[in-house]
Amino acid sequence: MFRLHRDGRLVPVLRQVDGVDLHVTNFVLLDEHDRIWVTVSTRHQPRIGAFRPGVQDGYIVLIDRAGARIVADRIGFTNEVRIDPTGRWLYVVETYARRLARFRLAPDGKLSARETVEEFGPGEFPDGVALDEEGGAWVTCIVSNRLIRVMPDGRRSVVLDDSDAAHIAAVEAAYRSGTLTRDLLDRPTWRKLAHISSLAFGGPDRRTGYLGVLLADRIPFLRLPVAGAPMAHWEWR
Repeated sequence: MFRLHRDGRLVPVLRQVDGVDLHVTNFVLLDEHDRIWVTVSTRHQPRIGAFRPGVQDGYIVLIDRAGARIVADRIGFTNEVRIDPTGRWLYVVETYARRLARFRLAPDGKLSARETVEEFGPGEFPDGVALDEEGGAWVTCIVSNRLIRVMPDGRRSVVLDDSDAAHIAAVEAAYRSGTLTRDLLDRPTWRKLAHISSLAFGGPDRRTGYLGVLLADRIPFLRLPVAGAPMAHWEWR
């Protein structure tokens, strides 16, 4: 894990945790207490060995004044994490377990009381998550190219859908048989989107959604009915 400065300097921040080299590092989140949360998707090398059901060897690292340590383990391909507006929950995307989970977050950074918020269906491989002011979690799914809003009580609505039924069926069969490959995942079957993998709220009212896509050289955007929750790093210097 590195920090890239504005002048181009690249400085190592973390190479090991609990005496072991970091595995497949995925995502970094800075919170309002200047703590850094790091997700590690899997211990599998290469990572494609984790693109199947039943693999839960991802983990979450917390870096604070006490140092770096693993605070949650046995996660099904850890992807993005977010802290909800109340500061009481840490949400985590489990891409190949196809879950959105959350942990109760204590003031000292300890995580407990893990619970599943949503389980996703065929072709819905959650990759990114962003939270809105009302506590809704906006989840981006690769393969199905769906943007799904999930409320804390489990209610969900599909906001965008650019899926291809034949591609979903092929990926599902390979996923369940443990033979999923990058070539199949990255097959260009979409109409407009290209594997939406993340969402960022922006604009003066935080109601513009900017979509990160893995397989295109553009950033799609759309207007959303609710404002996104402010991010701590917007104020960080």
